Amino acid sequence: MAREWNDLFVVGGEPIAVAQPEAVEEPGEGRPKRRFFKRLRENLSKTRQALGAEIQATMFERLDDEAFERLEEALIYADVGAPTTAAIVERLEGEAAGGELESGEDLTRRLRELLAETARVGDDRIDLGAQPTVILMVGVNGTGKTTTIGKVAWHLQRELGRSVLLAAGDTFRAAAAEQLEVWAERAGCDIVRGREGSDPGSVIYDAIEAAKARGHDVVLCDTAGRLHTQQHLMDELTKVRKVIAARIPEAPHHTLLTIDATTGQNGLRQALMFREAVPIDGIVLTKLDGTAKGGIALAIAQELGVPVQLIGIGESIEDLRPFDPADFAAAILD
Repeated sequence: MAREWNDLFVVGGEPIAVAQPEAVEEPGEGRPKRRFFKRLRENLSKTRQALGAEIQATMFERLDDEAFERLEEALIYADVGAPTTAAIVERLEGEAAGGELESGEDLTRRLRELLAETARVGDDRIDLGAQPTVILMVGVNGTGKTTTIGKVAWHLQRELGRSVLLAAGDTFRAAAAEQLEVWAERAGCDIVRGREGSDPGSVIYDAIEAAKARGHDVVLCDTAGRLHTQQHLMDELTKVRKVIAARIPEAPHHTLLTIDATTGQNGLRQALMFREAVPIDGIVLTKLDGTAKGGIALAIAQELGVPVQLIGIGESIEDLRPFDPADFAAAILD
């Protein structure tokens, strides 16, 4: 599964070959990045605390019905979701009954393995083989969609050597295009924007035309935030996809849905509704550092059947990273 940026973004199924330094300096700060796993563990502390108390409670006790009931409650509290929780606990109970688990230490080890296994869904990579590759970003207001686009652009441009163009398709939020322009300057990439209130489909169409003319590798398309209950805006999203496909028949090549982890199960419901309007290929799960509901990553993977591909655990560029199920499971249990 993806861990580094050149594992997540591939060309023709192969990682992008880049000479990447051991420490990447964040623009404007002049400091090397901290190891992401350490940051991940620190910023998932709320979720880890939610699970840790129950795990520790069973550490030196018998793995009986009461222990598994407490574990089930803890997983649900962490927003792993009832169906996913039931499946995990049922497997643990079966293995304990069969003598494969004899202690709380065995339980923790096996739970870590099952959490990582549960978070793995299909191929979590994004193929940049098309020229240009069009990536559409969608999501609800306030989920960090525009910021995520800027950070992805920075990594693609600075670390992976991809030439990126940003399409300011959010023409309704007054500051959206300005915010994206700041990121374009920071990442060193081009941007195409229209007038406030202009048709988002036409802006994205113009961006694709510009990318083809200038030889850009990737077009990252911003869209206006919308609630899944706003049917007219969801219909507009469908129209945007049709406009893109009119220029490049197989595009958009990848559609990413940004979800705020602090919304928990509501975020899962949003994802289900968005998927009815447009095909969703991957999830960006933001604000994991501000919630005890980090288990929503597992619920989304299992109940939506779509891989979580990127996670955000803070404000800096290095706090948006490719999702690694094994690291995630370790960070919330160790």
